[in-house]
Amino acid sequence: MGTNEVLGKDATSEASLARIDMKLEAVVIPVSDVDRSKTFYGNLKWRLDADFAFDNGFRVVQFTPPGSSCSIQFGTKVTSAAPGSSHSLYLIVSDIEAARIELVARGVTVSEVFHPGTPGAHLQPHGSSGRVAGPAPDHLSYRSYATFSDPDGNGWLLQEVTTRLPGRVDPAATSFGSASDLASALRRAAAAHGQHEKRIGQPDSNWPDWYAAYMVAEQAGEKLPS
Repeated sequence: MGTNEVLGKDATSEASLARIDMKLEAVVIPVSDVDRSKTFYGNLKWRLDADFAFDNGFRVVQFTPPGSSCSIQFGTKVTSAAPGSSHSLYLIVSDIEAARIELVARGVTVSEVFHPGTPGAHLQPHGSSGRVAGPAPDHLSYRSYATFSDPDGNGWLLQEVTTRLPGRVDPAATSFGSASDLASALRRAAAAHGQHEKRIGQPDSNWPDWYAAYMVAEQAGEKLPS
């Protein structure tokens, strides 16, 4: 049997398989004091989904950040990892300054907003020389960060994303995780539409359709209307 024939059979077999969605829905973080961690994440106003305890000492607590489709779990007999050993857990936000202000208001110690001066600097420890103070120039998407930790030292990384790179979002589905995310998208569309009206030299009465096209293209990482 020739190589091409084998490859052809493999491709046919692959094509016949049903596509099964595999959704990342929970990430386990290691903690030393379950109740302390429950209080911390509760104070962030993350949604408490579960707190199940069993006779053998197993206990699992689950929280979900606002607008997130992925949750965190911690507890006792949940993981053998050392408490505080999870780092660079990404939290994607549409407005990093607003997200930082909200966390600080809830009593969390958060770094100042920064952007990486060298590749990978955002993943380095706080105080690393590669971090440049302030958001990325023009708030370039994917480039502005801030960090904070839970009581055990598990590290969280806020990342501002406003325009997705191509292929990161299904273009057939546009959704917003919260009212604030939708409001931020509307403000960006309004600013872009203002520039659009300057270019055409007159008010655009069809602004609802223009806004909609802009917001869908921005989230899907496609070419923005001009």
